[in-house]
Amino acid sequence: MLYSNKAIYQVKLYIKLYINFPENIMKCFTKVMKALSDPNRVKIIKMLQQRTMCVCEIKAALGITQPSVSKHLKILEDSGLVNFYKDGLWVNYHLSGESCNPYAATLLENLRHWLQDAPEVVAVAERLPSIRREDICKK
Repeated sequence: MLYSNKAIYQVKLYIKLYINFPENIMKCFTKVMKALSDPNRVKIIKMLQQRTMCVCEIKAALGITQPSVSKHLKILEDSGLVNFYKDGLWVNYHLSGESCNPYAATLLENLRHWLQDAPEVVAVAERLPSIRREDICKK
């Protein structure tokens, strides 16, 4: 059986994590699972599968406050599911490409195929094309 480079990379990360920090294995797992235990955070993941977004775009899509969005993003970032980069005044959030948490990488891959037909996810996805940072984020 042939394994993809990504699968081999994830196994190596897991082994490295286990050898260097065996007490952190359960912590890494529970951190990812807790991050995905909130419906708004799952919706954020599903939106970031579509495109990179800033806080104001996520706020508009979900209809929640900016502090709530920031808190959700921090939890997702701490679990290794989401990263960000700055582009001038913009802080852009995106899904982690290669996380140091092997559970995050595995769940992100699986989430690409899960919940696509969930009514809440479909409703948010339908709103995304009309949400443009230039219109809602006056900086």
